[in-house]
Amino acid sequence: MAVLCCFALLVWTVAGFADRVLTIGSPIAQGVGEPAAGRPEDIGYSGDPLLAFGYPFQAVDLAGELGPTPAWLVAPETRSGDRWAIFVHGIGGRRENGYRFLPALRSLGLPTLMISYRGDPEAPAAPDGRYALGLTEWRDLDAAVRFAREGGARSIVLVAESMGGAIVGQFLRRSSQAADIDALVLDAPMIDLAATLAAILRARGIPLPRTVAAVALKIEGRRNSIDLSQADVTPEVAAFPGPLFLSHGSADRIVPVATSDGLAEARGGSTTYVRTAADHIKSWKIDPGEYETRLKTFLFALPPG
Repeated sequence: MAVLCCFALLVWTVAGFADRVLTIGSPIAQGVGEPAAGRPEDIGYSGDPLLAFGYPFQAVDLAGELGPTPAWLVAPETRSGDRWAIFVHGIGGRRENGYRFLPALRSLGLPTLMISYRGDPEAPAAPDGRYALGLTEWRDLDAAVRFAREGGARSIVLVAESMGGAIVGQFLRRSSQAADIDALVLDAPMIDLAATLAAILRARGIPLPRTVAAVALKIEGRRNSIDLSQADVTPEVAAFPGPLFLSHGSADRIVPVATSDGLAEARGGSTTYVRTAADHIKSWKIDPGEYETRLKTFLFALPPG
């Protein structure tokens, strides 16, 4: 009986932790505790593309499910065709997080749409005040893809970090526009919530981490009327027929690098995998020049859309 009581208390505590993480505005967010951002590519930098790089851009509103959702449309140096890129930030992040990728995208001629989504400070509020690991946010990405198509895009590269990878995965699972995506660029993607939570518990010495994580997420899902068992989009990303650029660091304290290891192994040769020693979404910082070179090489090799 004592063991069962301890297990129940542990599960309830973990469910409470998950609840705090998924609450919009929680202090558990990207950039918290980071030093002041000096370069546009640093996590926590604030400023539009003109301020950051001198890049011309348009502030546009996407026709989102919950109302107008702001985005930045950054013009390329020289437009090279009908392929666009769309950047999706992670939990607690912002559009500026896409600045690690923007110079490469722009230099290769891709108009780049840097989106916000429900729950962001400038976007419509999420009705329940919570992140849903892409289970609702994918509709805001769907609106962005529609905007790009109406603007002349015939093929699209989705670029995402952390929970943005979950949003991309749910889009691939659910959207009628998924066939318009011809490549993915993912940095430390949170594609399996249960595996992510179990890794955090394992690092803290919690026994039976996978079991505790699964039960805690079931409790959290019932408490907030969302099926978090659906927050594993590994199969959709693994089955994506186009090429994937994947980066992840072995020192990641949030999303276990093992999830990307397994994804790269499952996909085989259609994946460019940049595996570094970085912490969460910081692979670019290990060697910015090498990272950008490999990303440009990947993008340049994409077949015509």
